[in-house]
Amino acid sequence: MPSEFDLPFRFRRNRRSPALRSLVRETTVTADDLILPLFFEEKIKERTEVASLPGVFRYPEAQVADVVTAAWEKGIKAVLLFGVSHSKDEEGSDTWDEDGLIARMTRAAREAVPEMVIITDNCFCSYTTHGHCGVVVNDHVDNDLTLHNLQKQCVAAAEAGADMVAPSGMMDGMVLAIREALDDAGFEDAGILSYSSKFASSFYGPFREAGGCGLKGDRKTYQIDPANGREAVMESVMDEDEGADMLMVKPGLAYLDIVKGVREACGLPLAVYQVSGEYAMIKAAAAAGSLDEKAAVMETMTAFKRAGADMIITYFAAKVADWLKEGR
Repeated sequence: MPSEFDLPFRFRRNRRSPALRSLVRETTVTADDLILPLFFEEKIKERTEVASLPGVFRYPEAQVADVVTAAWEKGIKAVLLFGVSHSKDEEGSDTWDEDGLIARMTRAAREAVPEMVIITDNCFCSYTTHGHCGVVVNDHVDNDLTLHNLQKQCVAAAEAGADMVAPSGMMDGMVLAIREALDDAGFEDAGILSYSSKFASSFYGPFREAGGCGLKGDRKTYQIDPANGREAVMESVMDEDEGADMLMVKPGLAYLDIVKGVREACGLPLAVYQVSGEYAMIKAAAAAGSLDEKAAVMETMTAFKRAGADMIITYFAAKVADWLKEGR
């Protein structure tokens, strides 16, 4: 039937079937885009589900090989390792001990799956008695003292077999300091995935239970004010200039404008972290029957890629990998 409207183009023509929609799709998500965060706790024997993160577990350190192998078999090629320490002190000295938790779980992961990209989260909050991300002096995190300890921590991680270190404390100059330390120690090939635009966000709540890093007070003096977009982009530009190999925006959904801004300003590969609060919201809404979990998760994955992210760090990574296989 002829149309009464003389339209220059009808977008619906390209939406008439699944095959057509796939043919013209601008943004795709694959298992190669995914990085799976994993929590390994020392001195426990059974995995423990994180109450605020259904489906996310603290695994015993003894299960590193099994868990990393299972991720690889699902098609996940990169993991981000977090340690849940029982060996805390004021400075987090276990993090640079060659027999400390970071080194032990990194060696175990490397031995289990030599092809896996092993990334270590490099911070101090889970390893200090106070829960802050560095050295506390007079109730204040001292930036430069923290850098010295971060250098030692990252060298220890590289020695244990990490492909990349991921400093997450938002210390000024952290990338430059780490690059110098790694190069001086002979680890010129070890990469740095910088938490370059990390905000003082309310969406981290469940992570603190998962990582065992509660604290009194907050991290607003060293993480970015959620109101500051230009500053966030400048932070990533600075880390690119200091020698980072990859950049990151954290959290994800509430900061898609920052992902886009960093993508436009920087040429490095860009990760986005779909954080614990984002995961928990989707799980809670799905459990209440308010939305379809798979559809919602995949929509967020697409949104991250569309905004400019090359990689997505998400607790949904294993499920997404399974869903992608089912889709094929």
